Amino acid sequence: MRNDDFVMLSSIPSPPPSWAQFALGPLTIHTYALCIIAGIIAAVFITQRRLAARGAESGVVIDIVIWAVPIGIIGARFYHVFTHVGDYFYPGANLGNIFAIWDGGNALYGSLLGGALGAYIGCRRTGIRFWSFADALAPAMLIAQSMGRVGNYFNHELFGIPTTLPWGLEILPTDTMFPDDLPAGTLFHPLFLYEIIWNLIGVAIIILLERNFRFRWGRTFGLYLVWYGLGRSWLEAIRIDPTSDALLGIPANVWASFIVVALGTALFIIQGRRHPETELSVYQEGRTPTAANVGSPART
Repeated sequence: MRNDDFVMLSSIPSPPPSWAQFALGPLTIHTYALCIIAGIIAAVFITQRRLAARGAESGVVIDIVIWAVPIGIIGARFYHVFTHVGDYFYPGANLGNIFAIWDGGNALYGSLLGGALGAYIGCRRTGIRFWSFADALAPAMLIAQSMGRVGNYFNHELFGIPTTLPWGLEILPTDTMFPDDLPAGTLFHPLFLYEIIWNLIGVAIIILLERNFRFRWGRTFGLYLVWYGLGRSWLEAIRIDPTSDALLGIPANVWASFIVVALGTALFIIQGRRHPETELSVYQEGRTPTAANVGSPART
């Protein structure tokens, strides 16, 4: 057996295109959307448990995410569109594709911006401190992102430069992202899998550091930003995404990753200096939970 044959046999096959969606009566269900929804549900459950352990009332996270999720989805989509303008704005383009989120193309950094705005609104309405919510959300976000990346696998997207490693990802030459100058059978770095692994390692590290050092006041979220930004900057540097806009030859998402790392570092340092005291309550000054609705304690 030739070495090339061994590589192909030990590679990661892409799922059939038919797995990306299926019919349920008159509805077309997109696997990518199911992965996103599953990630949101997991994030809500985990964040609620973490906030309840700190004295928040039951169900308060749902009251926040009904603002954060829709605005986050809008932010994710528009960030993607405006960093891939060539895909959506050209002579004869169907501008309705701008809103076709079920086909993929939802940027995490856009969801962070939109979701932060929505979460701020939700926190103001519920009385929860914004940074307390963000700290509780941090590891849950990494888990949700990992689940969402499974959807990228079904959509045949988020892959990197060619590789001969045994876990190389097979991509069909008919896929729109397949480079024109490469032969059929070329394997690619499975960036969706790398990010899943990176995120799950980050969950363990962030929770370990938080338990040992009792990070509060947004510092846990700062750690999340640093961890995710570092991993994403490397992944984006080897990603095949020819339609992404670039500044000075560097893709937009790499610049965004650098900014996220800087913001996370600044948040961790500034909040540590501003709030050396223990966080006694996740509620804003003058706001308290309803006694009957306080969640049962849970380990964080």
